[in-house]
Amino acid sequence: MKVTQRKLDDGKLRLECVATPVEVNEVLQNAYIQFAQQMGLRPEKDKTVAQVAEEQMGIKNLDSIVQEQAIEGLVPYAIDKKNLTPAYPPKAEHDRAIARDREFAFTVVVLPKPNYELSSYEPVSITVQPFEVSEDEVQRHMDETAEHYAEYVADDPHPVAKGDSVKVKLECSEDGKPMPGLTTEGRTYTTGAGYMPDGFDENIIGMNVGETKEFTFEGPSLDDDGNECTQKVECRATVLEIQKKVIPAITDEWVTKYMPMYKSADDFRNSIRESLEKQGREQYDDYNRQLAASELARRFQGSIADEVYEAMREQLMNSVRQTAQQQGKTLDAFIEEQGGQQQFGMMMMMQIRELLVQGFALDALFRHEHLVLNDDDINAACRAMN
Repeated sequence: MKVTQRKLDDGKLRLECVATPVEVNEVLQNAYIQFAQQMGLRPEKDKTVAQVAEEQMGIKNLDSIVQEQAIEGLVPYAIDKKNLTPAYPPKAEHDRAIARDREFAFTVVVLPKPNYELSSYEPVSITVQPFEVSEDEVQRHMDETAEHYAEYVADDPHPVAKGDSVKVKLECSEDGKPMPGLTTEGRTYTTGAGYMPDGFDENIIGMNVGETKEFTFEGPSLDDDGNECTQKVECRATVLEIQKKVIPAITDEWVTKYMPMYKSADDFRNSIRESLEKQGREQYDDYNRQLAASELARRFQGSIADEVYEAMREQLMNSVRQTAQQQGKTLDAFIEEQGGQQQFGMMMMMQIRELLVQGFALDALFRHEHLVLNDDDINAACRAMN
């Protein structure tokens, strides 16, 4: 990429850029992959993303859809070429569409990231609780493991009540056709657990051991076109026995039988403790670093340009939109849940300022301590993101 740099009167830098055909093809391909991930398109053997998009979504020209995404992908090339660190992600300006196997000219206006100073570079002091993994937490995880290996054994006969576990024999059909998935010679079922429709539970509750009952119940299903529909099931049920759940004690004998990778119950317990300590320690250290960074940010001196705030706000709002979408909510509904537009806006500005000030404060400390980045640091960051 050819990049020509010119300084503007307001301290910004104007980069005149010309991307090579190879770079253009690369960012278009990356934009294809991002589009496929966002749209949930599954890769198909011997087919390009464009072909899959046309077959599944009717898109004739995928290049036109991913234009802006591809162009924005060229901006980091230009910034790296001049070894710049922008205060916020700049946007590309261009006069024509990007096209494969052709050079592409664009312009980027960059505000270099300013250097701020701190009122003091003395070590910060924070107060935190000591790190520990409680034995109660270890025991809870052991109990959860034992729960997975619980067995159901025969209990004293009595009429089936809600919440009872019973062994039932089922013969189910729909329109006279057997339903293998629901038919069984004997299966443990817990009433009221929500595994079957209410109509099924209503008929099972009250039955006695050895009793057989024929009834019909309705449940949700999908038709041949994938649309939701109601399924009517004819059922003949026999209660074979009332059962109770028996959770095993984790002893040396149990560990030898079910978890032979451990030498004993104590060895299994120690493994759980080590795992919890590893996970908890990472979270604890992250929390401490966050507290330290927040304390350091108190020493920040200077003012931050409005456009830097606005760029950070745009990034955070994009994250908020994605969060709302993942929860199946509109942006307005999500903001209302956060206390309304006024309170949400206030919280957003406080969060933006904290993020920016912490970042600038850590930059200042990095320069003051004459720190440098090496390949190990970069690889560690990549691993963390992956």
